[in-house]
Amino acid sequence: MNYWDCQNNVPKARKQFGQHWLKSEKALAKIVSSAELNERDRVLEIGPGTGILTRQLLGQAQRVVAVEIDRDLCPILLQKFAKTDNFLLLQGDFLTLEMDELLQPFPMFQNPRKVVANIPYNITGPILEKLLGTIANPNPNPFDSIVLLLQKEVALRICGNPNSSHYGALSIRVQYLAEAEFMCDVPAKAFSPPPKVDSAVIRLKPRAVEIPADDPRKLETLVKLGFSSRRKMLRNNLKSLIEVENLNQLLESLGLNPQARAEDLSVEQWVRLSNAFATVEQLSHPV
Repeated sequence: MNYWDCQNNVPKARKQFGQHWLKSEKALAKIVSSAELNERDRVLEIGPGTGILTRQLLGQAQRVVAVEIDRDLCPILLQKFAKTDNFLLLQGDFLTLEMDELLQPFPMFQNPRKVVANIPYNITGPILEKLLGTIANPNPNPFDSIVLLLQKEVALRICGNPNSSHYGALSIRVQYLAEAEFMCDVPAKAFSPPPKVDSAVIRLKPRAVEIPADDPRKLETLVKLGFSSRRKMLRNNLKSLIEVENLNQLLESLGLNPQARAEDLSVEQWVRLSNAFATVEQLSHPV
């Protein structure tokens, strides 16, 4: 099998790795500008592919650590950037690599603070979890910013606002840990080969939670159950945990409509609901 796409002068994209080569200069410029790079930044790039984004990052950041799973792409990347002293390539699966351990021999590349990447769409969830952590287990060393090119539908869900069709459990899980901003659309034609869906650029800025959940695992459970059936009112989705009458009283005490659905509550309101839940549980199940 010929690995090289001679017509486009790039390696052939492989479905197993979810590869689609970005070719739009406009999209590339938006990704880089969204990262707000300076000469002191150490950047992590996940899936550099053919290196089109990598080259831009190397010109603006102090150091770039690139993680590429495709062994056949690594020699191409090394050849392109062999004379670039601010580039370090790690071959492997980002989801399983122990970054801190691998970077120990390279002190100048340790502790990258920004992430800029065109990620494989089929593993967006696991990548987000590794970068941000979860509600119950946030990343103890959060990045300053994370700029990702990903599937547009997922981008809209991540950045969704209450009372919108895109707002859901993913919105809350991400926005509990970071500010989420939709930066721009990227059409399918901006890639070679074009994916079957449109894409988008988002920027995440991890931050300390203003109102933390007293029991983060409880919050995760409530959100999961709350969005288990979007058409149902929240009190019906949560009735396996609490009596409807007690939940109505709790919602009213928080200034919420007892007929509210999961998508009606902001992240802050979900946290307040979770924090107040223990008291009502005691009423539902007295000792």
